[in-house]
Amino acid sequence: MRPKYKRVILKLSGEALAGQEGFGIDQEVINSLAVQVKEVLELGVEVAVVVGGGNFWRGRSSQGMDRTTADYMGMLATVINSLALQDALENIDVMTRVQTAIEMRQIAEPYIRRRAVRHLEKGRVVIFAAGTGNPYFSTDTTASLRAAEIEAEVILLAKKVDGVYDSDPLENPRAKKFDELTYIEVLNRGLKVMDSTATSLCMDNKIPIIVFSLKNPENVKRVILGEKIGTHVKEDNLCV
Repeated sequence: MRPKYKRVILKLSGEALAGQEGFGIDQEVINSLAVQVKEVLELGVEVAVVVGGGNFWRGRSSQGMDRTTADYMGMLATVINSLALQDALENIDVMTRVQTAIEMRQIAEPYIRRRAVRHLEKGRVVIFAAGTGNPYFSTDTTASLRAAEIEAEVILLAKKVDGVYDSDPLENPRAKKFDELTYIEVLNRGLKVMDSTATSLCMDNKIPIIVFSLKNPENVKRVILGEKIGTHVKEDNLCV
């Protein structure tokens, strides 16, 4: 089968990297993710990755700390995760570049859009770290912004749950799963797909979002091949 997309952004939550431990990095999980990315690359798809930092630090939970300081600490957490993913990818012979929004030249390249696109064209995985480089913006917004900048066709939002529900499926066994949603429905219903800034940015730039679970190690490849899994967030009358 031929892939449906040529260039994608894969958004990984920091919590997903922690596995069952809930904190830090589960090496088995990150190795599995690396293999999944490699399989997608072998289909001829260009892959960029944005990783969250919630497995180490969640700035919004830090009571009594200046919000800007907390957010910068969260950006550094994403760099730790990005370097771990880079190492796992390069251990299986996948060429990778980490680009950071905050310069730290000893360990990563600074984010430069044209350079990122060139890396993708050469078959390298590009991992965008340190968020947007600005406080008050989430890594969801980073994924939306970078997707617009590099002209990615879709954002693949990998989570612990298998899609978007009208309530938390872990707390409500009767929660209803959506197969498709529009950006406006997500915003109006207050559904926790991405934060409102990220969702609005995707809406403005007509970037589809596919929310799916990482529990099945074949899911990234299945989404790339166009299989209908998870929840598709899109513009009205836009086929994803």
